Formats: sequence, C-alpha cells, structure tokens
Amino acid sequence: MPISPYVLPIVLLIASNVFMTFAWYGHLRYATSPLWIAVIVSWSIAFFEYWLAVPANRIGHTVYSAAQLKTMQEVITLAVFAGFSVLWLKEPLGWNHAAGFALIACGAALIFKW
Repeated sequence: MPISPYVLPIVLLIASNVFMTFAWYGHLRYATSPLWIAVIVSWSIAFFEYWLAVPANRIGHTVYSAAQLKTMQEVITLAVFAGFSVLWLKEPLGWNHAAGFALIACGAALIFKW
C-alpha cells in the first residue's frame, strides 16, 4: 500500500532534516579537523539530503501549499535540531529554547489555519 501524499512528504522531510542537520552542524563535534574536510564532508551529506527534500516538496505540493511545506520543514528542522543538539553535541536545551520553539509552533499553526 503506497504512503499517502499527506504523510510521505513529512517522512521525507524528517529524513532530509536529519541529513542536513549533520551536514551543517555535525562537524562541530570535530572542531580540530581541517575546515576543508568539514566542507567536503558536509557537502557530500547535503547531496543525499537533496534526494529526500526535492521529492518531499514535489510530492507534498500535490496536497499542500508551498507555504505549508516550508512551515512543516521549519518545524521539523527545529525538532530534529533540538534532539541533535542534546544527543550529538551534548548541549542542553533550556526553558528559553522550549518557549521559543513553542512560539514558532504557534506561528506554524496559523499557516495551517488551526
């Protein structure tokens, strides 16, 4: 049974954001390695991220507006980054982070007219 066009873009965007978060921030854990290596590795990871993000948006645009897709992507990015920050970078999130993310989520809800 194929995955619904309402669900598949969300799944692809989550996977895409995991890749992109590692591409953008994963190297921070290896700050002593040369910058040129970080750039090449990050670019290589981002290449695979595009193989998820582009289909997510193409499929998603059949049932969501572009603004809704972008909003989903931003909320997913924050959720993935929060987990990444704590689990990979070992940086704690405080109440101010939670409050800021909650405000962004409220803004996202307006895009979907909830």
